[in-house]
Amino acid sequence: MPLVTLVVAAGPGVPQGDPGRRYELSVALTPGGQLDAEAWQAGPAPWSARRTWPGLPPQQGDMLFDPDTGCWSIRLPAPGPTSDAPLHAEIRNAGQLRPGEYVTIQEPDGGEFSYRVVAVA
Repeated sequence: MPLVTLVVAAGPGVPQGDPGRRYELSVALTPGGQLDAEAWQAGPAPWSARRTWPGLPPQQGDMLFDPDTGCWSIRLPAPGPTSDAPLHAEIRNAGQLRPGEYVTIQEPDGGEFSYRVVAVA
């Protein structure tokens, strides 16, 4: 599966972007470069995701798809040993995931960031 790398292009506190804030998503893409819902539903293993922000340890997570709404999200581990509810970052307007394209992600704290696709390898 391709590894899609997204970096923050703009958002709260980073109007000029921040290449240190990124997601790396191991996902299946359609021939048009979109997240492949059929492949996600048919696959036995979860698609991995990793969130890296400066000053914080990387967070390993996975991709989720809701067939009822057609929405994608990134499930991240909840902070702290007592919390068992995972956090979700919701992917909005996830069009084509090709270098130079943009995706909006609403972080678990509610902040919305614009991410630029910098690599699909």
